[in-house]
Formats: sequence, C-alpha cells, structure tokens
Amino acid sequence: MTGERAASPSTAVVVAVGSELLTPHKSDTNSLFITERLNAIGIGVVQKLVAGDEPTGLARALRYAMSVADLVIVTGGLGPTADDVTRDVAAELLGAPLEESAAIVEAIRARFTARGLEMPEINRRQAAVPRGAEILENPGGTAPGLWLTAGNSRLVLLPGPPRELRPMFDRLVTRRLASAAGGRRVQRRVIRTTGRTESHVDELARPIYEPLAAGQPPVETTILASLGQIDLHMSTVGADPEAGARALDAAVGELAGTLGGCVVSTDGRSLPEVVGELLRGRGARVAVAESCTGGLIASRLTDVPGSSAYVHAGWVLYSNEAKVALGVASELIETHGAVSEPVAEAMAVAARAAAGVEFGLAVTGIAGPGGATPAKPVGTVCLALAGSEASPRVRRVRLPGDRERVKFQASQAALDLLRRALLRGATGS
Repeated sequence: MTGERAASPSTAVVVAVGSELLTPHKSDTNSLFITERLNAIGIGVVQKLVAGDEPTGLARALRYAMSVADLVIVTGGLGPTADDVTRDVAAELLGAPLEESAAIVEAIRARFTARGLEMPEINRRQAAVPRGAEILENPGGTAPGLWLTAGNSRLVLLPGPPRELRPMFDRLVTRRLASAAGGRRVQRRVIRTTGRTESHVDELARPIYEPLAAGQPPVETTILASLGQIDLHMSTVGADPEAGARALDAAVGELAGTLGGCVVSTDGRSLPEVVGELLRGRGARVAVAESCTGGLIASRLTDVPGSSAYVHAGWVLYSNEAKVALGVASELIETHGAVSEPVAEAMAVAARAAAGVEFGLAVTGIAGPGGATPAKPVGTVCLALAGSEASPRVRRVRLPGDRERVKFQASQAALDLLRRALLRGATGS
C-alpha cells in the first residue's frame, strides 16, 4: 500500500528504464548523478539495474529492488506513449489504482498553450497517478515525479531526461531525503598510485585497511585498478563529520607511508596535475620528445589548466630522420636501434637543449602490433629524463597490452619518471 510511513533509508537501488539503454547506442548517466547525490547524504547505492520498456521485466526489477533496499529510485518511462509503462507497473505492483489528476492535466495543457500548441490527448497518460502517491513537481517537463511508500520501502519515480531529473532530484534531496537519512554524511579520500600492480598494492595495504573496517567510525576501502594506475578509495559514513575526517586522515597517512614512492596523490589529483604543480613549484619548464606515444605525454600535460607556465615545447619524433634532425646522432640509432636507452637519452638531451629548459623528457618504444624483434618485443619502451645537474635518468620497461594500452602506460611511466625526479630534487636546476 502507499501512504505508510517508512523508516529512514540507508540503502538504495537505482532502476533505469528504457529499452534504448539495453543497446550500445545509449548509456545510463542518471544513475551516476543519483549515486553521487545519495552517497553525499549517507545513503549507499547497493545495486543499479537497467530494465526495458516491457511490463513483466520491469515489474520483476522493481520487486527485486524493493526487496534489497529501503529506497528505490526509478528513472524513465513516464512519457505519454504506449511504451512508457513505469507508472502502470508501479501502480499494479503496489495495488494502487491509477487515477487521473485534473491539476496535472491542466498544467500539461498550459505548457502546450504557452508554446501556441494544443495538448494531444495522449498526454493525459502523464496525469495518471497511483492512489496515495505524492506528486513531485517537474518545472522542466510534462511528466511529474511520483513518491510512493510501501511498508518500509520508498519508491520514487522520476522522468528520464537529465535536464528534468537533476533539478527535481536535488530538490528531493534538499527537502526530504537528507533529513530522512538521519544527518549521516559520506566522506571520502582517494590515494592514487602508479608504478605497482594491483596485487602489489593490495599486499602492502591490506594489513592496514582491513582492521580499519572494524574501527569507530569504520573506514571502508576499495581498490580500483585502471590503466597504469591503482587507486584506493576510502570512505566513512556517520553523523559526526569531524570523527569521520579524523579517521580518514589517519588511514590515509598510514597507507601513504606504507605505499611510499608509488603514491601520486592523497587527494585524488591526477599524475599530470601533480607533475605540473611540482614543476610550477620549482619554477621549472619541460620539453617533451616522443616517438611511440605520438604526442600523448604533451597532450596529458596540457590538459591541465595553466600548463603553459611549465610546458614549453614538444616534438613527435616518429621517424629516425626526425630524431636526427633534433640532434640525435645517427650512429646511435644505427648501433643501438631507435628503441634503446642511448637513443632515448639523446632525445631527452636534445629536447632540453633545443627548448632551453630545465627538463627534457623522452620516450621511444614499440607499441605494436608490428615492429617487434625477439630482443625487443611489443611493449618495449625506453624512457629518459635530462636535467641540468645530473646525468640523464634512463629506464627500459616492458608494458603489456595492445597498441593503445602500451601508449598510455608509456606516457604514465614517463610522467612518473619526471615526478619522482622532482620529488627527489636530484635532477634539474
């Protein structure tokens, strides 16, 4: 039944409705927005479901969602056409007959009249309201939202277009959900690492983060692996934000101390952002000479606003002739090959000299699928960093994956080489 008072929600399921969301042509972005807003007030999203415009399947999804969470947010399927079945399914599921709201009909009619149009009769479907439901105003469209309760569950139906859903949901959070959640807040920290595998990071971090889950307040940790990067996401949920902040700060400090030099940031900043701040802090500039990465390093550096303060120049030296033109000795290439530590070093030195800057950063490698040899398989990459006070730093790495993955990981390794040198202060002016 609708109209009953539900307990304060702590968990939620988001159900996105629309057969188009089950194709490769349309993605559900509403659930990301809703999850962020719910997490901020201490409501955890335990599952996300996508259901097509088919009543039996949608009913099954809603029934399941209500069985596992206190709050179910449904987006989409509130339009005027025959395939918009969310209202009908919800009404049948809750045993609440649909009743036409004269006020909604007039509001829809007024929207059409304001545009010089006559309201099609089909739009009357959007005025059908399950008995006992509360109507949620939608200033941005013709489909109102609906708030229903059944026992201890809340079922909230919202339109699918983001321009309509987002302001409606923010009002819903502000006026109702935040207080209903009992004043809980989610606080988060992110430790970003590079240069280690997921298993290596977990091996070091697990003895620290596992006991934290039993602390007061408990700190939950999730390890997320992405290309060239492992992140530790830590969170607390509670009504005392100061206690949560203290627990997270202590956890971050202990984990960062254990993980050491592979930690890029403890506040979620990306590797290019951290490198840029280190360069800016030293008043230093960098020039980049790239072969296999094809300009990706320079692109990632310049994605950061204000990077003109420290990114001076870049070259894509894809051919041997281009390398020689910048200043790499042809004898080095003939003797060692284009993918070699001596050539990478010469590229870095030449880039720094040509640009007249503090740092020259270079990368040359075999991204594949062709070009490999038994001695230099696909994924072989040589990196070099030249500064003014020490011999160039040179590394050879072997990176897994296809061409795109090798290129990105090579850019990551090069930027990390520069980051570590800046932190040590052993290279450059």
